[in-house]
Amino acid sequence: MEVINKKLLAAAVLATLPLSAFATNGYFQHGYGIIAQGMGGAATAMTKDAMGGANNPASMVWVGNRIDLGFTVFSPKREAERRGNAMGLNGSSESGKDYFLLPGFGYNRLVNDKISLGVTVYGNGGMDTHYASGTLFGGNANLLAGQGRLGVNLEQIVIAPTVSFKLSEYHSIGVSPLLTYQRFKAYGLSAFKGMSENPDYVTDKGRDDSTGVGVRIGWLSKINDSVSLGASYSPQTRMSKFNDYKGLFAQQGRFDLPENYSLGLAVAVTDTLSFAFDYQRINYSNVRAVGNASSILAPLGSDNGPGFGWHDINIYKAGFEYAVDPQLTLRAGYSHSDNPIHADDVTFNILAPGVIEDHATLGASWSYADNSELSVAYTHAFSNSVSGPSIFGGTETIKMYHNSVGISYGLRF
Repeated sequence: MEVINKKLLAAAVLATLPLSAFATNGYFQHGYGIIAQGMGGAATAMTKDAMGGANNPASMVWVGNRIDLGFTVFSPKREAERRGNAMGLNGSSESGKDYFLLPGFGYNRLVNDKISLGVTVYGNGGMDTHYASGTLFGGNANLLAGQGRLGVNLEQIVIAPTVSFKLSEYHSIGVSPLLTYQRFKAYGLSAFKGMSENPDYVTDKGRDDSTGVGVRIGWLSKINDSVSLGASYSPQTRMSKFNDYKGLFAQQGRFDLPENYSLGLAVAVTDTLSFAFDYQRINYSNVRAVGNASSILAPLGSDNGPGFGWHDINIYKAGFEYAVDPQLTLRAGYSHSDNPIHADDVTFNILAPGVIEDHATLGASWSYADNSELSVAYTHAFSNSVSGPSIFGGTETIKMYHNSVGISYGLRF
């Protein structure tokens, strides 16, 4: 069994590396792990799987010996248009690339009855748009007046080794170093070169890489046999710079991961019915490349250069779980988020239309006699749009919705 577990661990980590990602609480996922996705993303006070490095490191010591391996297929629909431009620079476009694969993996092992060691590997999220050329002016001009196709692709993957301690029969803490890798590319932004302090490093430089190390700490308390409380916190993760895009992002290409934290409550209402609620906060505004307003009067790429203008957001997640019988468990959930994008920053966010506010989810798990478990989740993110003044003149509107389906295999050993 030990040899098999090591092989599964290595294979699962490697399987997550060719990552394509798209997420919708800004650019975070609405839930980490298929079980959490079925619960509307609520997981901070739950102890169902080995995804604690993404949700709450303190949960892992309650999980026991377990492996989880799954993936989610996202299908986002993104649109952008400009109307009312006095010079006729109007048009609309739908983003291509409608399907994205987002893997996830967790492994946990008890050292003794008070300590566990594990690892969670997950896609933090991402942004991806791909608009056609020829949207404006005829020829190859795109919606942002550049040449050829228009788009960006940001992908982030986190490897989170996790140690969790039981402080007593009822309380635990945990910590996960966050070993973070991200890659980015942009194309079709030639119209913005004249706004940059490094015009040769704004667009069409291919894929660039960035790395960093952060941390997530967590606490979980079993108040009694029915009620659990949890909390998780991750400060801003400082990343190395995207040197090939130092003329695009503020601080010469720096794109850090934002500070975020969660508070959670889980209640076993009866032997078969449970309820979970999470509050999450993501502080996008402290990352200059993301949070700086697009209207800032400074060159792109400068220390305090323009960004996407994203605001901090509050997210509320609620989910129910009902055990039909020892083999079948059903789940449902809903989450609501603030919209990070306001009307004054619509133009830049044609590239990253993360405007979704509401998700509805369904999920189920089937347990088998060999201690294995198959889980599925479906998510519908409701359509939302933001309109505002264009830097080119006229009014622009960005719009997005998505559907996703996830499946995972869990094994207790």
